[in-house]
Amino acid sequence: MTDITIRGAGIFGLSIAWACVQRGATVQIIDPHGAGAGSSGGLVGALAPHVPENWNPKKAFQLESLLMAQTFWREVKDAGGIDAGYARTGRLQPITDGSARALAQRREETALELWQDNAIWKVIPAPPTEWQPVSVDKHLIYDTLSAHMHPRRACGALVAALAANGVDVQAEAPDKGVVLWATGVAGLQTLNAKHSRAMGNGVKGQAALLAYDARGLPQIFASGVHIIPHLDGTVAIGSTSEREYDNPTSTDAQLDDVIVAARAAVPVLADAPVIARWAGVRPRARSRAPMLGAWPDREGHYIANGGFKIGFGMAPKIAQVMSDILLDGVDNIPQGFKVEDNL
Repeated sequence: MTDITIRGAGIFGLSIAWACVQRGATVQIIDPHGAGAGSSGGLVGALAPHVPENWNPKKAFQLESLLMAQTFWREVKDAGGIDAGYARTGRLQPITDGSARALAQRREETALELWQDNAIWKVIPAPPTEWQPVSVDKHLIYDTLSAHMHPRRACGALVAALAANGVDVQAEAPDKGVVLWATGVAGLQTLNAKHSRAMGNGVKGQAALLAYDARGLPQIFASGVHIIPHLDGTVAIGSTSEREYDNPTSTDAQLDDVIVAARAAVPVLADAPVIARWAGVRPRARSRAPMLGAWPDREGHYIANGGFKIGFGMAPKIAQVMSDILLDGVDNIPQGFKVEDNL
């Protein structure tokens, strides 16, 4: 008997399926488009924390998830034999002036309090290396909590781990048991049609992949652009945030602007050729936090949606709390993440 039916094979659906399988559940995954076909099939994969201040449940949840990630992805690789490209190599950010540096230095203390000995946030002199962002102040913010992985490889790693446990992604099948809907933008549209106020919307993002080998080096966030040195010897840059768009999967001049900004921020990328361009629509819940929990007025059905830009970073912890509620009926979902918070 199938205990859990999961509709949607993006990062939320696959991660929750994996957590349920690890706990002995029988799972079926259904997605007519295949695994990672939507926004989970992107290029960037930045697992970066919020600023360590003004602490709230969302930041605390994210911290727990980022600290779980290394074990999560190692177990996935051990089960299926495919590496998600996970690496916790930290992050560099430029500083514009003395006041910005003073603010960053004050955050060193809050990071010590909030992150404790799990990671550091500190101001460092710009090192004499090519792999760094241009910093007017000649100093950089460096944190050791940030990590990255390759989204497509991560989805493939989860698919392989699940297949090794007898679970494949099916194009269609009847629901059996408890049903989880992790259907991204399409799921938000379904919810919006049933409520007078929108529970979320799609936000288009565009990203690019450059041929430059910086594997093992920190990721960079500069000029609003994530610059990610993947372990396969490429660098991903992104992304845009477009509330209005005509074609959800086309790239255009807005991505060209992101590429220009990345090259200006990190001059060593000036001549790195673009080898891939990507666009997709990411699900953003109205609360701006992931939307998790029971589907109102639909007994036996649950929702995991609204990952937007932080879905991969939140996935290990979301998989844990959703498997708790799906398998044991235990609700460990924090306030602000619940489905009803978006009603």
